[in-house]
Amino acid sequence: MMSDLGLILIITGSAILVLAALLFWYAQRKIRAAYMNLQESQSKLKDSKRNIETERREAFLRLKDEIYHKRKNFELELRRDRLDLDRLQGKLNSKYENIEKREQQLDDLRRELQQKERNLSRSEDMVRANEIKLKNLYNELIAKLEKVSNMSRDEAKRALADTLEAEVRLASQKWIKKADEEAKQTAKEKSIEMIVSSMQRYTADQVAPHSTGIVHLPNEDMKGRIIGKEGRNIKSLEQATGMEFIIGDSPDITISGFNPIRREVARRTLEKLISDGRINPTRIEETAAQCEKEIEEIIEEHGKEAVLEFNLQGVHPEIVTLLGKLYFRTSFSQNVLQHCKEVGMFARMIAQELGLDGSIALRAGLLHDIGKAVTAEVDGPHAQLGGDIAKRCGEDPRIVNAVAAHHEEIPFTSIYGPIVLVADTISASRPGARRETLSAYIKRLEKLEEIAGTFEGVKKAFALQAGREIRIIVEEDCLDDEASLMLARNIARMIEKEMNFPGQIKVNVIREKRAIEYAR
Repeated sequence: MMSDLGLILIITGSAILVLAALLFWYAQRKIRAAYMNLQESQSKLKDSKRNIETERREAFLRLKDEIYHKRKNFELELRRDRLDLDRLQGKLNSKYENIEKREQQLDDLRRELQQKERNLSRSEDMVRANEIKLKNLYNELIAKLEKVSNMSRDEAKRALADTLEAEVRLASQKWIKKADEEAKQTAKEKSIEMIVSSMQRYTADQVAPHSTGIVHLPNEDMKGRIIGKEGRNIKSLEQATGMEFIIGDSPDITISGFNPIRREVARRTLEKLISDGRINPTRIEETAAQCEKEIEEIIEEHGKEAVLEFNLQGVHPEIVTLLGKLYFRTSFSQNVLQHCKEVGMFARMIAQELGLDGSIALRAGLLHDIGKAVTAEVDGPHAQLGGDIAKRCGEDPRIVNAVAAHHEEIPFTSIYGPIVLVADTISASRPGARRETLSAYIKRLEKLEEIAGTFEGVKKAFALQAGREIRIIVEEDCLDDEASLMLARNIARMIEKEMNFPGQIKVNVIREKRAIEYAR
């Protein structure tokens, strides 16, 4: 029992000692932590004091710098203001000095003006006295002149006025003549400059492409197949196309006819038949009908391309079709549609140089040969036919007149007519535009004059307008008016019989009676 109690006491004492040791260790740890916190707090306090001191010193330095800079700026502003004040003071002083000088000058001028006024008064008195003397002398002179010339004053005035009027009239006539000559020379130089400028600004192929009426055969056997049994195939071709097919010894077939579109249909039909190999009347009719449709499409295509190329608005469909037909029309081997485009561009350039409406000139130039598209079906001058077509299709009256008058068959009513005439001449005479040689051209003109000279009563004959007109002057004593009319008809018939020419030729017979006498 005593041993158990002692054991319990020992255990209890041991537990107390352990607990006391733990409490001591925990107390030591807390004390150490508190000490460390204290040291850390003291360190932070010192750091805070240092930072506060540093910031205070920096703020003080910044404040000193700011005060220093402000003082410097203030001193600079003050110095600048002083300089401005000095300059203003100098300007004021100089102005005061100038004002004093001007006042002195004004005083001098005032004294000078007063002196001049006194001199002027004396001069006026002298002038009045001289005027009185001159009037007396003038009256005496007039009286002496009237006595010497036996003329009154009014009669002398009229004579002097007549003499002056005659001299002025003569001088004005000379001046007007000189101004007229200068104006003509200036107009000529300006017109040459505009035409040369227009020709230089336009660039085109020398010779436009054109179709031919000759078809080459691959061999001699093809001729017999084209002719057919008893000529049935060649007759069908001529009936279907309306053209004449000339077959000779050469390996070619020539298509002859006045209608260029029908001639192109015939050429295409024959070429397709040759390439296909099947040649019979039925096939010929089918191929001809097919080629006609193709040509119609090509005509519409070229007409629309011409209109779109120049961005024309409100063009009648009939005119579009006729423009397309001109693609197959040639004049001296020059493609007429290309020629119309050139004339339109030249006319626009010339109109713009003159300050006119270039769009009207362009439209008139493009349509000027539209009548050539119908000359195969309608008789008459192509210019007048074109004017009728343009009028029927609602074109501007200025365009209608320019189209109808571009060969001077009717008078011009606007400036656009002469512009189109000039542009037409430029396009036709452009190097390479037409294939007619100079020798052939001269021979054609000589042939015209030679035909006219074979008739009795013809005094002189002149080929004009590149062979489009023959002007004949007859003996007025040999032929009367009716005989002159018959002479024009006979010469026209002879030209048609003897010559080949495009379009038409105007036969102009002139008969006039002149009476001349000299005053000596």
